[in-house]
Amino acid sequence: MSVLRTHRSVGIIPSRAGAAVAALKARAAAWEVPLIENPERLSLFVWGCELRLTPEDDTVRIDLMAPEARLIGTLQDSATELFEAEGLSVKWDRVNEGALAPGLSLMRVVSVTPRTPGFVRVRLQGPEAARFGETSLHFRLLLPQPGRAPVWPRIAANGRTTWPEGPDALHRPVYTVIGQQDDLLDFDIFRHKGSPTCDWADNDPIGQQVGIIGPGGGWCPDAETLWLFGDETALPAIIRMLDLAKYEVRACIRASTADLAGLLNDPRVRQCDDLLAAQAAVLPGKGVYVWFAAQAEEARAARRSLTERGFDRRDFTAVAYWS
Repeated sequence: MSVLRTHRSVGIIPSRAGAAVAALKARAAAWEVPLIENPERLSLFVWGCELRLTPEDDTVRIDLMAPEARLIGTLQDSATELFEAEGLSVKWDRVNEGALAPGLSLMRVVSVTPRTPGFVRVRLQGPEAARFGETSLHFRLLLPQPGRAPVWPRIAANGRTTWPEGPDALHRPVYTVIGQQDDLLDFDIFRHKGSPTCDWADNDPIGQQVGIIGPGGGWCPDAETLWLFGDETALPAIIRMLDLAKYEVRACIRASTADLAGLLNDPRVRQCDDLLAAQAAVLPGKGVYVWFAAQAEEARAARRSLTERGFDRRDFTAVAYWS
């Protein structure tokens, strides 16, 4: 498995090599990511990166390889957390101590515009906007608590990201990039009661600085036949994938007719009341991929149904967008 090795970092664990190897194997299983083992080393592949362990007697060398500097920081954070949980300390060749958390960009709110009865669109502006329009669909929006100046997460001396706590703790919801051009980025907020983000958007945030961290969450599946199923919370992601899909794509969406205005004129899209029943009609086959996102219990039921019908785990996504 090849990894673009544009950026690298090296760490050393001075003892208990066996514990480090066992911890990495357990993490690969938990994350369901590829793990390649041979007599000399062990490699975990995630986010287009490689985390390699090379035992040397009782010492372990850690090599991180990634296509982006931010992903090196993310791997350092994850690896340090993983091994510290086993009582293992990592000495990294370099740590960008005091810098903003890996993948964190600070942007300004340009506009907040009602789109449909259920959604409001927010436009952000910042010099790093372009990287949020490539490779992954989602990001985390970081908002300080009302009345508080933002305290942003930063990299500690050990490579971990330190997040503000207590009254400075940040609200960290996930959103989908609905559009990106030049230094601008757009995303849609689904209006619902009890949402701190909705309250923030309704309180005239024009000109405010916000943090966004990512991107993450995968890209549009490159499938010959792509089926998209989701409720209103998944609507922005489905709209984005309808735009990105290269081949045949069909979508079944459970949302109000008002929120689907415009999409209902797209022959690839239909409105449905029962997402589980709709996805159950799709059969596995060469080049078929199913993407499903809704409430947590529905997502679990869809995952069971797809597995029982013979879909390989690599041929579907079933995720909870809310609980």
